[in-house]
Order: sequence, then C-alpha cells, then structure tokens
Amino acid sequence: MVKVYAIDGVTPVVHPSAYVHPSAVLIGDVIVGPRCYVGPLASMRGDFGRLILEEGANLQDTCVMHGFPGEDTVVEADGHIGHGAVLHGCRIKRNAMIGMNAVVMDRAVVGEDAIVAAMSFVKAGMVIPPRSMVMGTPARVMRELTDKEVNWKSFGTKQYHELAVRSLQTMREVEALSEVEPDRARIDFGPAMHAPKE
Repeated sequence: MVKVYAIDGVTPVVHPSAYVHPSAVLIGDVIVGPRCYVGPLASMRGDFGRLILEEGANLQDTCVMHGFPGEDTVVEADGHIGHGAVLHGCRIKRNAMIGMNAVVMDRAVVGEDAIVAAMSFVKAGMVIPPRSMVMGTPARVMRELTDKEVNWKSFGTKQYHELAVRSLQTMREVEALSEVEPDRARIDFGPAMHAPKE
C-alpha cells in the first residue's frame, strides 16, 4: 500500500492509471496524473507548495519533489526524472529529462525537450531553452540537442509508460526464492535504450 498522508486537510490525488510504488511517500498537495510512474522510495512532499506530475511523467527511485509555500513544482507531460534527482520549486517542461542525481532549484524552468545531464546543479531562476543539453555544477547550456537525441529520450519515456502499466498489472510483493530455479525466465521488455551514438 502506498504511503499517502493528508496534512492540513489536503490529501494527495493519484489517477487510477498511474503507478506509485508502495515504498514511495506522498504528502499533502500532490497530484499524480494519468499514466505516471513513481518509483521506489520517491518522496513527494506537498506540505508547503503543490507538486504536480502531468500525464505520462515519471519520477524514478529515490527522487525528491518539494517546494516553497504557495508555489508549484511541476513536471509537465512526459517529463522524465532520473534516479535520485531533486526538484525544488521548479518547472520541468513537456518531454524534458532530468538525469540521475541532478538538482533543479527554485523557479528554474527546464525547457521542452531539454536534457539536464546526470549530477548537474541547475541554479535557482535559471531558464533553460527548449532542446538544450545542459550539464555541470553549476549547469550551463552546452548545445542544442539533435532529433536523434530527442527521439531517444522520448523512447525512454515511452518505456516508462509501459512500465507503469506492467507494474499495475503484475507487480506483487512476494517472498524471495532461496535458489535459482532451472530455466529461470528473463524479463523481456524489448530493445535496450542506450544513449545514441554520434
């Protein structure tokens, strides 16, 4: 059962087609839209400002969303938030990707189809243009993304849409086996999604 907590009379909202892992924590003013995926140990603390995951967005393992009082933290449709990323009072535009362990601070805006590289730090108030590759600490715009890179990102997000469906349908808490069974099945989830080569 997902850990969902009301505070000050405000209860999180999760669309029935979204998947939220049972170890994730949702507090207060949280809105999880259709076809979203929220991974294990993610924390969505809507105890100050509103947190919104729009349709098809994913918030992966150990991510944190939080914000200042009266302000919204938003991941727009098909936003892709990699493992361990922290979003604080920012807006992630449609189909943008935040890499693993990146941090995006208050009132920053990550443009549509942009990618923030893993481990980057996006300063408060930074506005990242659409289709930009951003990296570093502090983050800087390095170049424009190619169509191939944007398509790669979109493919990865589509896999998370499918993962939300698979998780709703087949993920169950079980006891671990004590040994590997003969002819152990593999999870067949289609082609790999490695970064495109130039």
